[in-house]
Amino acid sequence: MKCEEKLSLLLKDSGLSLSVAESCTGGRISHLITTVSGSSAYYLGSVTSYAICVKEKVLGVPAATIKARGVVSSEVAAAMAEGVRELTGSTFSVATTGLAEGGDEHYPEGTVWIAASGPIGTRTRLFQCKGSRKANISRFTTAALHFLRDYIDLYLTTNKPINKT
Repeated sequence: MKCEEKLSLLLKDSGLSLSVAESCTGGRISHLITTVSGSSAYYLGSVTSYAICVKEKVLGVPAATIKARGVVSSEVAAAMAEGVRELTGSTFSVATTGLAEGGDEHYPEGTVWIAASGPIGTRTRLFQCKGSRKANISRFTTAALHFLRDYIDLYLTTNKPINKT
């Protein structure tokens, strides 16, 4: 079973909702989530925020955070996840910010920060991949879905599921 299908079961069975904020994955996470039949029961929407101005104006990422920490950082990923969750009212969110290609000594190619946000707070994780732009985007997407699934599993094992009878 694919990760997006496992997520679907977790979210449907517990009456929880999801939103996504993507930068370097360009909408691929949202695409995979919506390939699962019935995703409209839990998936509220996404913001694909390639531009810094969209991160700031739509997702509410503070300009000072971007200036101090850089756009590819744990802090920006966390702010993106929190921003899309607030914007949509979802129970959970996941966000990605990184570099599928290019980069420098501060942000090497294949670097992505992933954040998951929900009722138990916001968690981030750094992933690094080596490969082509297309391969890195695919790997970032898979890593984000698995990270989100693990985060929701943690929530469900430590809290009573919402709307569960």
